[in-house]
Amino acid sequence: MHPSKREIVLDAAEQLFYEEGFHATGIDRVIARAGVARMTLYNHFPSKDSLVESVLERRYRRYMDDLCDAVAAREEGSAVAALAGRHNDWLRTFSRSGCIVLKAIGEYERHRPAIAERGRELKGELLALIREALWIDGHRSDNALAERILMVLEGANALGPVLGSERVAGHVDSMLASLLGSSVEWSA
Repeated sequence: MHPSKREIVLDAAEQLFYEEGFHATGIDRVIARAGVARMTLYNHFPSKDSLVESVLERRYRRYMDDLCDAVAAREEGSAVAALAGRHNDWLRTFSRSGCIVLKAIGEYERHRPAIAERGRELKGELLALIREALWIDGHRSDNALAERILMVLEGANALGPVLGSERVAGHVDSMLASLLGSSVEWSA
């Protein structure tokens, strides 16, 4: 089955926005990369902002679905480790240049605060999943710990391009094991 024109546009926009930035990528570049007519793009996305929002939503859904699957398939007592392991897989495979949502927050904070706010909401979903994983592992109602884990994961996103995804993944595992004081076996 062939992808729809909408999916083709989203694929092209996601790649360009991630590699070159949101503001540096014009609609004409997306149209050329997608190989579609301008009208096709605007039939699916009435503005560049709506295209940006759709790209962020779709990519973050894939990421969150992947993390949720990892937590659901975990071994007993290892929900946080499963979540962190899958996050590390994303760093290696899809996010070698950092997090697209954090990039959007940075680029849109001043002149399109609604996009930046949506980015913060998406990160709030990750925080909620971390809280759930902690609860599953027996760490009840510890919001500060959940926020620390979020900081470790987001720090990994930010420093992956600097230190490399393999080194960052190893640091994630080490830091989380230290935070949790756990005997859970972490794998980078």
